Amino acid sequence: MIKRFMYLMVLTGIMNAALAQNKQEAAVTAAVEKLRKAMIDGDKTGLQQITADQLSYGHSSGRVEDKTQFVENIVTGKSDFVTIDLSNQTVSVSGDAAIVRHVLAATTNDSGNPGSVKLNILLVWQKQKGQWKLLARQAVKVP
Repeated sequence: MIKRFMYLMVLTGIMNAALAQNKQEAAVTAAVEKLRKAMIDGDKTGLQQITADQLSYGHSSGRVEDKTQFVENIVTGKSDFVTIDLSNQTVSVSGDAAIVRHVLAATTNDSGNPGSVKLNILLVWQKQKGQWKLLARQAVKVP
């Protein structure tokens, strides 16, 4: 009887941990979607809210932007995403940090020049004051 009780307690603990992990993964996935929409819409307020003040945003060209540069370039159309489609996304949460990987396929209109990109993306998210914020991003061109 005691063994069954202990087994039930351990099983319950494992299930609760898994549910908490799934809830955090869902919250990070929702944050990724907010970022995607804000980038397409050129939503300055949305971009500022979803990104950490310490943002390091790496482009596939090797250029790295801070938060101010990233937001300004999206809002002014210097970096203009017309569409963004994400695929093969994985989310891994560890405490107050999360790593997201996906493939980004987008149509662009950077500074009025139409184009398209296909990139492997690594996003690092950090939970700050209860909200998931984009802390770092690095893009690599898909060969």
